[in-house]
Amino acid sequence: MHAFLIEYGNLLLRWLHVIAAIAWIGESIYFVMLDNSLRPPPAAAKQRGVAGEMWAVHGGGFYHNQKYLTSPAELPNDLHWSFWKAYTTWLSGFALFSFMYLARPDFYLVNRSSEWAWAAALQGWQAAVLAVLFLVAGWVIYDQLCRRLSPNMERDGLLSLAVALMMVITAYLSCQLFPGRAAFLLTGAVMATCMSANVFFWIIPGQRRMVSALKNGQASNPLDGKRGKQRSVHNTYFTLPVVLLMLSNHYSFTYTHPQAWLIMSLFIFAGALIRQYFVLLHSGRNALAYPVAGVALLIAVGWIAAPATQPHEASSSPSLSAIEANAASQQTTTANVMAIMQARCVECHAAKPSFAGMAAAPAGITLETEAQLLLNPALIKQVVANGYMPLGNITNMTDDERALIANWSATTTPP
Repeated sequence: MHAFLIEYGNLLLRWLHVIAAIAWIGESIYFVMLDNSLRPPPAAAKQRGVAGEMWAVHGGGFYHNQKYLTSPAELPNDLHWSFWKAYTTWLSGFALFSFMYLARPDFYLVNRSSEWAWAAALQGWQAAVLAVLFLVAGWVIYDQLCRRLSPNMERDGLLSLAVALMMVITAYLSCQLFPGRAAFLLTGAVMATCMSANVFFWIIPGQRRMVSALKNGQASNPLDGKRGKQRSVHNTYFTLPVVLLMLSNHYSFTYTHPQAWLIMSLFIFAGALIRQYFVLLHSGRNALAYPVAGVALLIAVGWIAAPATQPHEASSSPSLSAIEANAASQQTTTANVMAIMQARCVECHAAKPSFAGMAAAPAGITLETEAQLLLNPALIKQVVANGYMPLGNITNMTDDERALIANWSATTTPP
């Protein structure tokens, strides 16, 4: 029952997180579209301080949006604010991360295969602390880049290059410090944290100062508006990469690849380029070079992540390691592999998992019988050979066992 309650709480949190993210991202994209679609208003409206307007039709009604470049003469008491969607998205996301990852850091956050010996030797609680610090450091570094490279929002080009470089470094570090799945999630979470923190620390406080100045009959600080616009623009370019990185958790070919950090970086740039196309499109510029470049990067990811077209022939390859050669010399029957599954995998991948806190088999894959085993030989080969499974190698699967499974699955097809 305890495992079920955790699983059910996970479901409800995930539901809340996705709904809040849809609302926040949708509203953000809408306002970017609105801002870039404004047209010059009539002379009478200009005299009232209107800088641009847009007429739209939706749901059987007509809408007339106007933007004031300077403060309007008066503000209504029921002024709409946009921030709770952002806060709910981040808070629910962090709660979900705590439920899944921080609650079982040995299982999800310790990278036993890291090239850095100290990272591979971390204890679970240390990896959990490191993951939280990773999020905090991401925001602090990003914020300092914004403050120092473009304090008055006059060098946004240089700042954009610096943030892009920061994300490549973040992707690389995350893949060294954490297992692939957690690395993708944490890199996306760094960007999501920056987005939410932009709203909490800069956009909303700046807007509150502007509203307060207007109500007190004072001139507002123009930097508040410019800074809020800068951080909002950053948020819109983060949007597509964050969503893609979160979705990648369901596709192991992304985060289990030896060059996962490169795949992650290409995903980030592809999302930003595609988003740039739509930002410019709303301004009247049909810059097709951006989506073409973004799609080209996605094709490059597919080429990099694609498995070898030729099956690995253990008996003839001159580059076999000693472990692989030893495994190839064994009789790689389904019965052999089934014995490994029973010893290393069935604790979780069962109709009723015996692993503490596991309510159902991960990804719905059960491995209790040979028939179940033969349903996914290629997937089993991939996640076992690259070390992703068992998670954190908590059941101590040996290199010999991994090589034997790789040799078996290469010559086995589903029934």
